[in-house]
Amino acid sequence: MPEKNIMTMIDEAAGFIRNRIDFTPEIAVILGSGLGPLSKEIESPTVIPYGEIPHFRVSTVAGHAGELIAGTAGGRRVLVMNGRFHFYEGYPMEIVTLPIRVFARLGIKDLIVTNAAGGIKDSLKPGSLMLISDHLSFMCPSPLAGPNLDEFGPRFKDMTDVYTPELRELAQKTADRLDICLDDGVYCYFRGPQYETPAEIRAVKLLGADAAGMSTVPEAITARHCGMRILGISLITNKAAGLGGSQLSHEEVGEIARQSEQNFVRLVKNIINDWN
Repeated sequence: MPEKNIMTMIDEAAGFIRNRIDFTPEIAVILGSGLGPLSKEIESPTVIPYGEIPHFRVSTVAGHAGELIAGTAGGRRVLVMNGRFHFYEGYPMEIVTLPIRVFARLGIKDLIVTNAAGGIKDSLKPGSLMLISDHLSFMCPSPLAGPNLDEFGPRFKDMTDVYTPELRELAQKTADRLDICLDDGVYCYFRGPQYETPAEIRAVKLLGADAAGMSTVPEAITARHCGMRILGISLITNKAAGLGGSQLSHEEVGEIARQSEQNFVRLVKNIINDWN
């Protein structure tokens, strides 16, 4: 897609959102599969369906409400994506990551990105929370391919600390204070929508992957390109392929997310409250 077209899309979407809210948001939050209950904690919410926002796409996956919520949480002004768009839904990367560029255009400097993931590391059981320390992205078509958007970031962006160390430290301290177990690990991106094969999971485990999923990495790469600080949290909803005793299903993902939502909501709300 020509650069001028994507820039026009970013500006039109940002302008629309700016006209619908009466404050400048500080933190953007992306909620993954089954994690929508956090959206109910937003105070004084303004809800905008994705279908109303220029160039946003309507989520087609169960557990993704497809709405942007502006309001406050933990005393901070937030903009929350209740559901996301995925590459496997047939959207090109510039659309999958369009909201990140829009957030940057709105002046947002901080991003919390969440997902439901399959646990690979032995300690990551269904219901566990994992702080993302790094990711494996070699199966992710680069969201930075094509003409570089120079006003957002450089052509060749360093990816050493995609997930901001001081935010990870903050999240761990918050979890300890709340007595919530928060593991940490490397998230591996797969394109989906099919689940990974046991052979694929064995391979990426050898490469250092601790959890696997079908989102987050394109958004994190784009946010890093934009110079944003990033905190990533995975809710482990199942053991990855070949590591559990049953076949994988999206229904299982949603059910485990519902069972674990209380700790997830408490943790994210308090992280936002402790944000600095």
